[in-house]
Amino acid sequence: MSNVETEPAALRCGAPGDTARPAEAPRVDVLSAREVPLGGPRAMLVRRTLPQRARTLIGAWCFADHYGPSDATATGGMHVAPHPHTGLQTVSWLFSGEIEHEDTLGTRALIRPGEMNLMTGGHGIAHSEISTRDTTVLHGVQLWVALPEEHRNTERDFQHHVPDAVRVDGAEIKVFLGALAGSVSPVRTFTPLVGAEIVLEPRATVTLAVDPAFEHGLLVDSGDVRLVDTRLRPAELGYVPCGVDALTLANESDRAARVILLGGPPFEEEIVMWWNFIGRSHEDIVRARQDWEASSDRFGVVEGYPGHRLPAPALPNAVIMPRRNPPRG
Repeated sequence: MSNVETEPAALRCGAPGDTARPAEAPRVDVLSAREVPLGGPRAMLVRRTLPQRARTLIGAWCFADHYGPSDATATGGMHVAPHPHTGLQTVSWLFSGEIEHEDTLGTRALIRPGEMNLMTGGHGIAHSEISTRDTTVLHGVQLWVALPEEHRNTERDFQHHVPDAVRVDGAEIKVFLGALAGSVSPVRTFTPLVGAEIVLEPRATVTLAVDPAFEHGLLVDSGDVRLVDTRLRPAELGYVPCGVDALTLANESDRAARVILLGGPPFEEEIVMWWNFIGRSHEDIVRARQDWEASSDRFGVVEGYPGHRLPAPALPNAVIMPRRNPPRG
């Protein structure tokens, strides 16, 4: 997925009107989404909760887009021409619809509901994403993971995984990265992570053991879900800092609720994010953009794509500064 936003806006962190919490209850910050266009003037809109000025990362998760359900027959669905990535891994997860992925490794794969595609674009990769003709409703999330300095120039890679569903106390859980509820994903990552879809039955409550070394984010797709003692609405993301060994989720509606749980140990490195590139300096971004515009071998070619690739936007007239999370406290 291509990011067209080069100057993210500051957003709400902390739900107004929250009541005081018991001293022993973990803090939950509420991050609201903003709508941004995906891939051009006729692009579909997506809801973005990461990054924002209030929080750049949750673990190594540095980007979270949530889209749909949208009528692909009316909107044209998703059509993102070949575009580059550096310094990150992309995680694609669908609730409905189907997207065809092609990349410069020669990979041609379908993204289907309940099946995870993870692409590594360390030193450089390019790919296209197009919803299939049979897709009527498009609905899912697109996530990015920042690569640590030691591995940010690693080789291109692509992995596909179909997690089994596990049931715990009225919840169905599919773990696509890391480990949760006794389910372990075999997918390779460069920092410890957890990523899972959780579907809660109506009025169900579940308590999940989690790694206290991780910070966590809970993105609500549907339903009203209470995380610890904070109510989250659809498209909101609840952030819980480190030091918590269990998370309690409660579906407060009479219909099933769906959430995405993300987590990992705090990512202590500063990063520079611009367009589809992650680096450590302004110069890293300038070089990546120059290489893409020059059609260098760094990114390769998506063979057989019937059209032009996405051009890079103009760089800002200022130095792109590194970003990191606010100090922990």
